[in-house]
Amino acid sequence: MSIKVKNITKIYGEQKALNNVSFEIKPGEIVGLLGPNGAGKTTMMKIITCFIPPTSGEVFVKGFDIFDQSIEVKRRIGYLPENNPLYTDMYVKEYLKFIAGIHKLGKNTKNRIKEIIDVTGIEIEQNKKIGALSKGYKQRVGLAQALIHNPEVLILDEPTSGLDPNQLVEIRNLIKLIGKEKTVILSTHIMQEVEAVCNRTIIINKGEIVADDKTENLYNTISNNKEIIKVEFDKSLKKDFLLKNIHGIIKLQKISDKIWQIEAKKDKQDIRSDIFKFAVDNNLTVLSMNKQEENLEKIFQKLTNT
Repeated sequence: MSIKVKNITKIYGEQKALNNVSFEIKPGEIVGLLGPNGAGKTTMMKIITCFIPPTSGEVFVKGFDIFDQSIEVKRRIGYLPENNPLYTDMYVKEYLKFIAGIHKLGKNTKNRIKEIIDVTGIEIEQNKKIGALSKGYKQRVGLAQALIHNPEVLILDEPTSGLDPNQLVEIRNLIKLIGKEKTVILSTHIMQEVEAVCNRTIIINKGEIVADDKTENLYNTISNNKEIIKVEFDKSLKKDFLLKNIHGIIKLQKISDKIWQIEAKKDKQDIRSDIFKFAVDNNLTVLSMNKQEENLEKIFQKLTNT
């Protein structure tokens, strides 16, 4: 197990930031950590990375205890905080050499810097001052410093915050590439990012886990294996009970004379084919038919609007 979090609670004064949180992350997983502002995401990441201690509970990273073996934990973690604290007066290669020195890479420093510059795609900017870089390249340098010591676990707090769409795609692809070899925890408010990158999602609300599953499984869990279909016919439907008689339809809602919203059970057979057959049998033409899929944003809203 790469990360094991067991019954973690963190209290600041009278505020409980985390309440008895537990989860495990296997090697090779890219896990999206989601939650509203103040939900406890950053607190959880700071505990895992040994920046702050929990009030109670246990955390193990690659089998090492954050309390008794914090140095071993830090050796195995690469961490990119939300504000990406870089030394802007240093040159890129100079900064990476400095970070490599902290990790005591020794004779391997030169080769590792070259390798990590290639991996993060900062070759053309490697001889510039960090302060002169664009936000996208600063984020790449932040990733480079988190990866320089070749950690087994990578923790990223809002790595694409403030990036333009092109930069966002570049960093997203880089995270997917890194995730093929490492365990990654990715905290973000961008739902599309989690859907595109993460194979598992943990949602925290008010210091507690409200969902933890493979991202695609969350859709079925929240929708209770139901689907919503909106269909528009060319003529008014006079006998709506006939439509309701189609196998699998649970509920009908009349939007207008010609438009109906259908709630149906998810089945191996697509119910839309039965709706088309119904239209033909009743001398109707289907002008449009749309399946309203659950997405992560809707799931997030349902679980955290409490």
